[in-house]
Amino acid sequence: MRPALRPGDTVALVAPAGPVPAELLDAGVSVLESWGLNVRCLPVVRERHPEFGYLAGPDARRAADFQEAWLDPGVAAVIAARGGYGCQRMLDLLDWPALREAEPTVFAGSSDTTALHDAIATHLGLPTLFSPMPATVHFDPVGAEHLRASLFEPETVRVLRGPAAATLAGGRARGTTVGGNLSLLASSIGTPEYRPARDAIALLEDVGEEVYRLDRMLTQLLRAGWFSGVRGIALGSWAGCAPEDGLLELVWERLGPLGVPMVAELGFGHHRGALTVPLGVPAELDADAAELVVRA
Repeated sequence: MRPALRPGDTVALVAPAGPVPAELLDAGVSVLESWGLNVRCLPVVRERHPEFGYLAGPDARRAADFQEAWLDPGVAAVIAARGGYGCQRMLDLLDWPALREAEPTVFAGSSDTTALHDAIATHLGLPTLFSPMPATVHFDPVGAEHLRASLFEPETVRVLRGPAAATLAGGRARGTTVGGNLSLLASSIGTPEYRPARDAIALLEDVGEEVYRLDRMLTQLLRAGWFSGVRGIALGSWAGCAPEDGLLELVWERLGPLGVPMVAELGFGHHRGALTVPLGVPAELDADAAELVVRA
């Protein structure tokens, strides 16, 4: 991965999934510029698909924007403006050999971009940042500052622990961080980007899902062997996934038998003040202290 960002660097904002609210985009750009960055918005960031309004633009155009940003040697980081839905639709349209030949680039995003995180890891072998996104309501001062530190001063944010972090199953485990949004991970089964969590610290979060749907996703991943050989599990936020008590009971019933250290509410996901968590890096999960320590 490239060195830490510096004031004066250029970052590219892309829209690989859903349409981007203009007012949130403008506010997010202002924050990024206040860090001393030059912000380049790719064209589809300000567009909407003419037929399928839940997409920022046609698949080919979203893929072209992402590829153009990644291949530009002047771009220090590619950041997803928001999630939504649509990343999976463009993965087969990207020229992965060409992207592999380019200078490594930082990618940051979360939610639906879980599909891109897995694709970048699979095809390019690079770590990424699971982070709050600039054109969302979750890009508040606390979350934005943690992303800024992760980009500019990564050595200062090695210990990750949200204010509500709690131990579900004690112990310590070391492994490479993988995961992201649970529904995207479940929908990756059978695709070229399917990456089980063997020897890994699995990070899981979701938003707006009924508990029975989360049950189905966890069960699907268990049956597919995604958790086989996992070393530890860190849960993020479950905003709108009521009832909370039933959710934690479900997680314990489904994942407790794995016998690995587990932490609840580590602090990443769909909420204000969300932490930025590196994916694809060595880390230690200290479940007794309810924290994740990045070792990269």
